[in-house]
Amino acid sequence: MPRNLNAERDNPCLKEQELSFKCLNKNNFDRDKCEVYFANYNNCKEFWNKIRADRRAKGIAPYLPPIEEREAIKADYMKAKPPQTS
Repeated sequence: MPRNLNAERDNPCLKEQELSFKCLNKNNFDRDKCEVYFANYNNCKEFWNKIRADRRAKGIAPYLPPIEEREAIKADYMKAKPPQTS
C-alpha cells in the first residue's frame, strides 16, 4: 500500500499508527489485544514531540526533521540513552 508522502512527512509515527489500526481491525476492535501497538505509537509520538520542542527551542527549522534525517536522529538518541534497569 503506497503511503501518501505528505502524511509520512507530517507524521513521523505513521507506521506505528497504521499498525495500531491494523491490529484493531484484525481483533474486532478489541483495544486490550492491541495495547502493545498503542504503547509503541504513544512512545513514538512522545519522542518526536520532544525532538520538535528541542528543535523549536534551539531555533532549528523545520521543527520536525525531514524524513531522511529521522533514522539518524533515532539512532543517536538510542546511543545516548542510559540503559534501563528492571
